Amino acid sequence: MSNLGAVTRRFDWLQLLALVVAAIALALLELFFLPLRFDGRLLPNWGAVEFPITAVVALLTMPYLVTRAATVSRRLIVAGAPLWAWLLTIAALGIIGPENQFLLADWRTLLLLACGMLPAALALGGALGRRR
Repeated sequence: MSNLGAVTRRFDWLQLLALVVAAIALALLELFFLPLRFDGRLLPNWGAVEFPITAVVALLTMPYLVTRAATVSRRLIVAGAPLWAWLLTIAALGIIGPENQFLLADWRTLLLLACGMLPAALALGGALGRRR
């Protein structure tokens, strides 16, 4: 019986590791595609309108990742691991971006941070509150 518990715990930590890696990958994609515009290069030409779709991606994915991580442990540091990894990745690459560009410079960044952090924090509080 104790062997089954060890396997389950190992699976839980592997699941947590996968969630943290997914959060890091999402942070990379969200930050690099944040400056998308409808300018005819990647998206259709609609007058170079800014289109921060990655903020919507963060809004949908971060609460899910945090809720799934909260199933691994009741501890705040463990349950919020995807959120912490996402924030560290955004901060590190936003300040020291590719070719030393400062990526955290306009309203889209604030939108990305708000759409990623606030729903994830609410999901984290809800998941930890339900467990107590």
